[in-house]
Amino acid sequence: MPRDTKNATLIERIDHHEQLATFRIKYNDHEVPDFKPGQYATLGLEGPDLGDGKPPKLVRRMYSVASPATDREALAFYIVEVDEGALTPSLFKMNVGDTLFMAPRLGGHFTIDPVPEDHHVVLIGTGTGLAPYRSMYHTYKGTGRWKNFVLIEGCRVARDLAYADEFATLAASDPTLTYLPTVTREPEDSDWKGGRGRVHAFLEPGKFEELCGFTLEPSTCSVFLCGNPQMIDQCEADLHGRGFVTHSRKVPEGTLHFERYW
Repeated sequence: MPRDTKNATLIERIDHHEQLATFRIKYNDHEVPDFKPGQYATLGLEGPDLGDGKPPKLVRRMYSVASPATDREALAFYIVEVDEGALTPSLFKMNVGDTLFMAPRLGGHFTIDPVPEDHHVVLIGTGTGLAPYRSMYHTYKGTGRWKNFVLIEGCRVARDLAYADEFATLAASDPTLTYLPTVTREPEDSDWKGGRGRVHAFLEPGKFEELCGFTLEPSTCSVFLCGNPQMIDQCEADLHGRGFVTHSRKVPEGTLHFERYW
């Protein structure tokens, strides 16, 4: 167990609805360390005292950072409460000013470092899989880091698209950004005017070209997948059929990157 299990403080909490929130957390004695957009931090809270004379166990989970790497005050995490989860029910009971554990170093390899600057970046996420993409966009926007940035986001219902307004506004002023939100279980009679169906449908060649203005191909595009493992499996199989190769240490030239959330 780390020496200091309460080395960080919740300084802001934005509740998008009762089971979806953004938490901003700062270290108590130092600023945010250098990290790369797409990486994660480990958060932890002490579990219950079992009465066995031993210190309470520190329950830890990894969460992708949703804030830009330029924010050195705090890290933001976009988190959904899982009823049977080991940590999220306790996180959602926290109030601003409460303390918790946040690992002093960030990790992970789900970054755009391997992406050539002349590539289109296509990022597909479900649920809170949006988090690393938000960090990437806000860190590198306006720097010429990509040719186009296409963000395809899928959720069950519209209220789970907590950052839809933010990205729609950004896309209206940034010609390199295309934002494509879609829902699968939104009531037909709701006010939702965006896409319906699974994210995979946006990859159909004709539809993708119409919406994005270019062809989805491995020589000019790097694709990122984050979130539901079923979504990743489906998109990965489709893209492999089109010639995409999964990026790895053994295949550094691969242009398909993914991170599973469970």
